[in-house]
Amino acid sequence: MGAKPDSLKSVCVFCGSSDAADPAFLRAAADLGRALAKADLRLVYGGGGVGLMGATARAAHEAGGKVLGIIPDFLVGKERALETVEHVIVTSMHERKQMFFEESDGFVILPGGIGTLEEVIELLSWRRLDLHTMPVVFYNPDNFWGPLFALFQHTVDAKLTPPAFMGAWTVVERVEDIVPALFVGPKAGASPMLTSVT
Repeated sequence: MGAKPDSLKSVCVFCGSSDAADPAFLRAAADLGRALAKADLRLVYGGGGVGLMGATARAAHEAGGKVLGIIPDFLVGKERALETVEHVIVTSMHERKQMFFEESDGFVILPGGIGTLEEVIELLSWRRLDLHTMPVVFYNPDNFWGPLFALFQHTVDAKLTPPAFMGAWTVVERVEDIVPALFVGPKAGASPMLTSVT
């Protein structure tokens, strides 16, 4: 993999918080947690102990990795805040997402539901506005995110989004490819997008 760039020290993971998720997704989340710890990358995540969220954090922590959970006060009980890792309790979802952004150097998207989708859309919208240049990696088992990518392409075809937007993330199908993809790109800030649509 080569030397770790100084600019990549913390990775935010967006993912589902449902314990009813496909067991294969839960195993993949744990594998990612261990991979981040092995690469000496701090995990920044939603702070809960449930679903893919909890699986990623527990595995990273148990493997000796650094973990920062960020959770709003109203979700502490519902998402069972993971007390064994460093965590910050905030007052709103907006504050949570802002801290995700400020504390991270890259993002990984695992399978998730409407909450994950909302986080992803904001992250990529900010990329579209050239507000960040951080790498974004989607883990896409069995084309889980394919319908979302098709919708993005639909907006490009309608000339509502610049074609360059489709290169703002990397897609991998194997967990073991996630960390290398964070290091090698394509880096989201390779080209400006704000002025590329007239």
